[in-house]
Amino acid sequence: MKISARNQIRGRIVEVAKGATTAHVRIDIGGGAIITASITNEAVDELRIREGDDAYAVVKASDVMVAVD
Repeated sequence: MKISARNQIRGRIVEVAKGATTAHVRIDIGGGAIITASITNEAVDELRIREGDDAYAVVKASDVMVAVD
C-alpha cells in the first residue's frame, strides 16, 4: 500500500468497540500511548480489523490546536 499522508504511526490494535454506526479502534503505538480512531462499522468489516492485528494510524489534519493551562 502507498499513501501520500506522511503521519503514519505503526502499532497494534488493542480494542475495537462497535456502536450503532461508528466504531472506536484503539491502537497501541508503544511507550504507553494509545491512538483512538472513529471509523464506520462498515470500514471495520471491510478492512477485517481485529484486536491483536498490526495497523497504522494515519493522521491527516488541516489544523492543529495547542492549549495550555
